[in-house]
This record gives sequence, C-alpha cells and structure tokens, in this order.
Amino acid sequence: MQLLEQAQDGVRLSVSTPEEDIRAAAAANDSLILEFEAFRDGRGFSLAAILRGQGYQGRLIAAGKVLPDQVRHLRRCGFDAVELAPGADPAPWRRMDQVFSAAYQPASGDDRLVWRQRHAAPANDDAVALAARLNDQWADADAEDLLRAVLDPALGRKAAAISSFGAEAAVLLHLISRVRPDLPVVFLETGQHFFQTLAYRRELADRLGLTDVRDITPDPAALSKTDPRGDLWRSAPDACCDVRKVQPLAQAVAGFDTRITGRKRYQNSHRAALAPFEAADGVLTVNPLAAWSAEQIEDWLRDHQLPRHSLVAQGYPSIGCWPCTRAVEACEDARDGRWSGQEKTECGIHARVLAPAC
Repeated sequence: MQLLEQAQDGVRLSVSTPEEDIRAAAAANDSLILEFEAFRDGRGFSLAAILRGQGYQGRLIAAGKVLPDQVRHLRRCGFDAVELAPGADPAPWRRMDQVFSAAYQPASGDDRLVWRQRHAAPANDDAVALAARLNDQWADADAEDLLRAVLDPALGRKAAAISSFGAEAAVLLHLISRVRPDLPVVFLETGQHFFQTLAYRRELADRLGLTDVRDITPDPAALSKTDPRGDLWRSAPDACCDVRKVQPLAQAVAGFDTRITGRKRYQNSHRAALAPFEAADGVLTVNPLAAWSAEQIEDWLRDHQLPRHSLVAQGYPSIGCWPCTRAVEACEDARDGRWSGQEKTECGIHARVLAPAC
C-alpha cells in the first residue's frame, strides 16, 4: 500500500456520494480519492470492492478518517494508496499492512487464503471420492435426474454452469432451467465471438428464464499487455485462449466447488472416455450430457422447440470465437472446425481444474 502525504491527482469524492455518481466518476477518471467521514464508516470499503468487482482498473486512494489498523482491509478491498493526515507517522501504517501474511476471505488482492492452504489436500480427496460415488450411483441416470442429484442442497456443493451459448448449448441450459433457473451460468465474452453468438446468448437466456447469466470478460490490462492489436490468435492461439478464456474463467469460478459443462463423448476423440463426474484439486466437474449422442441432442432441441444458433444452418456444429472457427465438411467430426489445421483441439478451460494462481 502506498502512503501519500497529499494526493495530487484524482477526483475527490466523499464516501457518502451516491453509488451511481461514484460509478459515473470512475467511468470518466483513472484516479479516484474516496474521503472517509468517520473511521467506522464502511461505505468506502464497499465502494472500492464494488468498483473493483465491476472491472475498474484505475487508481483508488483512501483519504480522511481512516486508521492504521484498517490499512490491510483497505488494500484488500481494492485501494492502492492512503492519503495520510498532515504530520502522521507512516511507520504504524507500514507495520499494520504487514502484520498478517494470510487471509481467510477472498478479496481484490492476491492473498492466498488460509482455508485453501489448510484444506487443499483433503478437499481434493473428498472431491475424488465424491466423483467416484456419484458415477456409481448416477452414471446411467437421466440427465435431469443427474442434475437434480448434484444440485441437491443436502450435498452441500456450490455449483455453477459454464456455457459457450454455442450450437448445442440450449439442451444443457434447458435442463438447468427445469431444475434450477437461478443457477449461475458463466459465459466467456471473449471479445472475439460471432455477433450471432452474442444475440443467441440474449435470446436463449430470456427464453429459458435463466436469471443469473454472468458475462465474463478478459482483464483489460492483460489484453493490453498480451494482445494489444487483437490478433494474438494468428501467432499464438494457446496464449490467446489463455488471456481471453482461461484466466477470466479461473477468477469467475474461484468460489465454486462444482462446475457443470455441456461436454459430450461424441464430439471428438479427446472426449471419448468422458465420465459424468470428474474431480481434481478439490473441484467436482459434472458432465450431464456425456453419454448423449448427436441424435439425442437433435431430438431434444426439436421436441422442446428450442431456438437454434443461427450458424448451425450454415455448417457450424461447434462454435467458438470467429477467428478460430470454420464450417465443417460432411465427413468431419463436430469439432473439426475448431482451430482447423492445428494440433490444438481444446481452448484449455477443461484441460485442468480452473483455480486462480496463488
């Protein structure tokens, strides 16, 4: 945490300023000074956390009536600096900022959480054992019953679905809407999608009544550094997927110990042995449609009159970002149009358990 005698740059606002005015100021300025009116006033902490959660990358400076005991919490909520009162000794601030080396709750910073350190190995073992038990009990079950089992509150899991809103996404999302329409659904808005995909995402969410679809975008600073011209896919497609998909998703699902996907065995040879339940690093991955065939998918779409992605009719049975997706020939597998001509077959989000680096 930087300690300032006097903040020179930035718009100065009281923490009692309405949130909408704070957001407007953040949109127009790359530096904000939030003035605390009392050390017990938590609004400044909340405002910083909200701004960081909404993607604000600018500089946040705490000023006014704040105490050295609060410095670490200020930093963890997203503040970059503190403006000290005239004549204040900076030593207590530095000491309190360093007094703890670990954290119990997630925040905007990069602290490694105590519970994750303590329970990483047991959590992993528990998830592996749970996956084995669920495969024994539910591997041959109807996909909707399988979903109900894993989303049963008695199981004690915190779940989210990951959806591309692609060619076959409507089937899994329809099942989710029948079981738990408020389930968080994570959509990676990579900035490289077909416009048709973005339109389909809106149509399908509205049609199915999904109430918690989360559009996750790449970190602007990471994009500016790694892919400033937006053409990294030409020279390094793995790196492009990493900055536009893997890293953002890791942050988005960090709080979930169960992740539901629409992967299926028939899609390509790399998924041929896909199990309904998988586990690694304490995370349970659920593939309710693993055993479904292309015919079953098509029958479900037709029988339930679900809207189709408009590119399917143009020969796209699997749809990702536009630079790395083409239509397929009649003799090709569904995913042969992804990264065509390259050894790459997956974007990486399913290749390993997604967890932010500690």
